[in-house]
Amino acid sequence: MADTTGRMIRIGNASGFYGDRFAAVREMLDGGDLDYLTGDYLAELTMLILGRDRMKDPKSGYAKTFLRQMEDCLGLAIDKGVRIVANAGGLNPHGLAVALRELADSLGVDAAIAFVDGDDLTDRAADLGLGNPLTANAYLGGFGIKAALDAGADVVVTGRVTDASLTVGPAASEFGWGYQDLDALAGAVVAGHIIECGAQATGGNYSFFTELPRMGHLGFPIAEVGPDGSSVITKHPGTGGAVTVGTVTAQLLYEVSGPRYLGPDVTTRLDTIALSQEADDRVRVSGVRGEAPPATTKVSLNHLAGVRNEITLILTGLDIDAKAELFREQFTAALPTQPAEMDWDLSRLDRTDATTEEQASALLRCVVRDPDAKKVGRPFSAAAVELALASYPGFTMTAPPGNGAPYGVFEPGYVAAEVVDHRVALPSGVVERIAPSPLRGDVSVDAQEPPAQLPPDWGPTASLPLGTLAGARSGDKGGNANIGVWVRDPAHFAWLDHTLDVDLLKQLLPEVAELTVRRYRLPNLNAVNFVIEGVLGRGVAENVRFDPQAKGMGEWLRSRPVPIPVAFTQQSQENQ
Repeated sequence: MADTTGRMIRIGNASGFYGDRFAAVREMLDGGDLDYLTGDYLAELTMLILGRDRMKDPKSGYAKTFLRQMEDCLGLAIDKGVRIVANAGGLNPHGLAVALRELADSLGVDAAIAFVDGDDLTDRAADLGLGNPLTANAYLGGFGIKAALDAGADVVVTGRVTDASLTVGPAASEFGWGYQDLDALAGAVVAGHIIECGAQATGGNYSFFTELPRMGHLGFPIAEVGPDGSSVITKHPGTGGAVTVGTVTAQLLYEVSGPRYLGPDVTTRLDTIALSQEADDRVRVSGVRGEAPPATTKVSLNHLAGVRNEITLILTGLDIDAKAELFREQFTAALPTQPAEMDWDLSRLDRTDATTEEQASALLRCVVRDPDAKKVGRPFSAAAVELALASYPGFTMTAPPGNGAPYGVFEPGYVAAEVVDHRVALPSGVVERIAPSPLRGDVSVDAQEPPAQLPPDWGPTASLPLGTLAGARSGDKGGNANIGVWVRDPAHFAWLDHTLDVDLLKQLLPEVAELTVRRYRLPNLNAVNFVIEGVLGRGVAENVRFDPQAKGMGEWLRSRPVPIPVAFTQQSQENQ
């Protein structure tokens, strides 16, 4: 039976990706009271990196950083009664659990360790219609974590669970939730989504960062979750950054699409979230509704695609376009063999009458890919060097010739939930199988809604950067990117909703003009969200875009001028 006592549990997060601040685990443990500490180490690119590691050494495949953090902090966590939940197991959660047990013994720490697996479908991928990928990992939910904590685990490590499941599992364990508690589960998913990326919830990557205090060394976030799934987002006292409705809204819009946020345990309705500033660095999240999860489970698929190499030339002064054309023509003719793919990009960073040589220069980049390493290896870059005295004036390269490096491509797959063997190895050694939610079924597809009708009159407008009023947060999901745009004043949402449609977005961001763009409204967050299909090619490991993960795309959008009502800018200045 679900707990209805009203007590809250404090779940902190100390990692948003593999490579995040190493000291954050100790900072979170030393900074104040916690019940749980989570760590998110996995991303689509990380699974590819771990897959390549596993090819070299079958005993690897997990996040070694986490093991080093536990060497430093496992005893401290046990002494403080803080239970650790992390997806650092990657492709080898069993191997990480064994290493943790050995570490605990060497430290003299009595820690009950469990691990969750069953997400790895690589050996079964072909039979499941997923091809022959390097890695194939289903996104598991939080109930394996719940079972491990119910059995007394002090540390739970997992493979590819959803990021939010690191919060859902502890909350479900503490409050006795089952699959039928859809609203509570959805509330925990929202809390988990807010804290999963670490300092992004406390001011990191925040559009209005200049307004926040102490931006030097940001604190990591904490979710105080209640038995109904509602939460308060906060951080340890005295740490940098801030927790505001704005910082929380920005993170809620990160890497999402429509109002329905699909997960293995629950479909979360993002259009039901209510945010309120309860106090300094305390934002209440309430009202979240949940629906049945989909019948299928998403699978992260990574394939090795070949070898990639690149060269970058510096073009200085006059005749930049002619210099670029001369080199392209000479270089293409000089290559001993033509690669399968060749992409050219000329970045006109140069200025007229520049006062430094760097400001007078542009960059010409050539990227090649081929399944055959010989076609894009040293002979490719050496062909550029051989033109050093025979091409455009001022010939300069940014790096010496190289052999290139393997690259991979990402794609999502889907399988019936029943074929995923979700398992948890309890501290006792007993292996328990976790059945999928019996509520799974067809989930309605979110429809794009037309912009709101124009109110009678906002008065005169001025051409100003969109960011004068609006914040944005952008990110990657495979080959797609999303840009969530919001306004802080609810009175400005009707203007944003009416003004920023797909046509205007394509005008403001010409790079996406020929792509499919989907737009979704989230009035409860004063936001609209755009999903741009295919802008990132076949994922971050494959594409050669200037911003391969679309992290800065939202800020580019904010810099573009749009007609903004003068009255709105005056109100904003008065409120600051």
